[in-house]
Parts: sequence; structure tokens; C-alpha cells
Amino acid sequence: MKSAVTRRNFATKFASMLSTLGIGAAVLGKTAAAQTSPAQDTGVQKLNYDGKPADGTQMITSLIVHNGLIYISGQGANDAGDVQGADITSHTTKVMNNVKKLVEAGGGSMDSILQLTVYLGNLDFYDGMNKVFKTYFPHGGPARTTVSVAGVPGKSLLEINCIAAVVRK
Repeated sequence: MKSAVTRRNFATKFASMLSTLGIGAAVLGKTAAAQTSPAQDTGVQKLNYDGKPADGTQMITSLIVHNGLIYISGQGANDAGDVQGADITSHTTKVMNNVKKLVEAGGGSMDSILQLTVYLGNLDFYDGMNKVFKTYFPHGGPARTTVSVAGVPGKSLLEINCIAAVVRK
């Protein structure tokens, strides 16, 4: 039975041959150390809620900055402290304050948020969430997706994650 020659097969065999000869790193312009272990200088900054380097013990990193973009993990109303009130207005305000703090800690601003995803615990909260949401984006909001979900962790009524551009260092 003949094996088909594909680009993937060729590339895999070629890379193995270069590695065996010890010249793979030289051809690719990388050091051997960079090839054998994850690079420490990948440009990925994992930061905690306060914008300081994460210590690596977190299960979820709140804030990651890479290639001029800020990635904010899902923020609920019960993240980083209790919320005052059990209504969608209070929960949305708390979540948006969390998002704002993280985006600014990463070097962005509310106007630099490019994409935002909202997970609502109940679609009936949509109008109330939008009323608060608009106050955070007086110059127009980012691209946004809003979906209704069966539940949000921490008894929050919503969760929001986003991607923003770094506008200052």
C-alpha cells in the first residue's frame, strides 16, 4: 500500500530530519532553548485584577495583554466583591465597573473596547442591561453579542467578557 505524499507529511518529515541533524533552530532562526521550552518572552502579559503580574496560581486570569490587545475574562456581578442590590441595574453597573477597571489596568479605555459578549441569566433583563450599558459608551459601543443562558456563576444576573485595544502603555 502506497502512502500519499502531502504537504503535511513532507513538512513533518522535513522538520524531523532538521531536528535530527540539529540544524532546525538555525534554519528557523531560533535558539535551541527557545525550541525546547515555552518562551518566557512571548509578549503575553498575564495580569491579576489589579493589573499586576499574575503569580500563576489563578485558575482563571482576569486580564491578558498580547500584541496590542487586552483580553478580559468573564466578569460577573459577584466578582471582586459583593454587589449592592439584586436587580439588573445594580448587577450591570457592578459588571461594567469591573470591566472598566480591568481594561484600564491593561492600558485601554472604554472607547478602546472592540468586542464585548454579554451572557444574560434571563432575556427579560435585556432592556435594563442596555440602559446601564449605554452610560458606559457615550461615543458608541463596541461590537457586541448578547445571549441568554441558563445560569451565570456566583448568582450574578449577567457575565461579560471583552477584547479591547491597548491605547497607552
